Amino acid sequence: MDTRLLHTFLSLSRNGNFTSTAAELHLAQSTVTVQIRTLEKQLGARLFDRLPGGAELTAAGRRLLRPAEDLLAAEAALHTAAGADGPPSGEVTLAATESLCAYRLPELITALRVEQPRIELHLIPAGTALGGRLLHTGRAQLALVLDATPEPDLAAEPLGQEPLSLVCAPEHRLAGRRPRWSQLARESFFLLEPGCFYSDRLAHRLLAVPDAQPRLTRFGSIEAARACVAGGLGLGLFPTAAVRELVEQGRLAELPLPAHTEAPVLLTYDPRRSPSPATHAVAAALRAHWRP
Repeated sequence: MDTRLLHTFLSLSRNGNFTSTAAELHLAQSTVTVQIRTLEKQLGARLFDRLPGGAELTAAGRRLLRPAEDLLAAEAALHTAAGADGPPSGEVTLAATESLCAYRLPELITALRVEQPRIELHLIPAGTALGGRLLHTGRAQLALVLDATPEPDLAAEPLGQEPLSLVCAPEHRLAGRRPRWSQLARESFFLLEPGCFYSDRLAHRLLAVPDAQPRLTRFGSIEAARACVAGGLGLGLFPTAAVRELVEQGRLAELPLPAHTEAPVLLTYDPRRSPSPATHAVAAALRAHWRP
């Protein structure tokens, strides 16, 4: 069996969407469709129901999840054993927040391909909760989170701090001012969904202000929240790297934030699983990236 089909199967099971799976795997959507159909034909079972809302695992598909993960883990072990006396080789899956995937990791991935050409690094956008689930199931070997309190059964290594920026549209009434918490607590905010450490911390601080009346809208995507802020609908708190270009272009204005100007970057992993040499190499590259 071509194990690439299993990678595609697991990706589609996570995303529930052919378009997102194609983007994650850097494939054409038609290729994803063909690979899933090929796997279904080989196994003699329908693995997904194609519904208007996306692809949903059938009972057979759910039964295949664990064997597929085990088979790919065995394949990775074979690669590791074959390359034990040489440079690290094999596949490593890294889960990371959307902002880190888009603005911090491309440079590292490019450098890693040059320095460690035998390592194939897969990147999955994931917040803290999803990153933890991917580590627990073995679908990811490492996860980067912007958080201070990871799940207790996961190991966490601080790498550094990610700067945060409070922004609004240039024409917003607070632009160019130094707002107090009492003023901020009367504004509209577009934040990331619950579970995002820095968004939750800001929401908690705003709601703690006496007679607070903030209007909090939560999104699963930085792009969506940022677009609402740029459209003049309210304020937002984002990693500085995610808004720097728009601030420089004059499409967003940065406001002084009374507190909470950084989020900790943690490298997390499941200590119950033995890391491969390739995983060790990727972890070392991440440490060097944040602590050069």
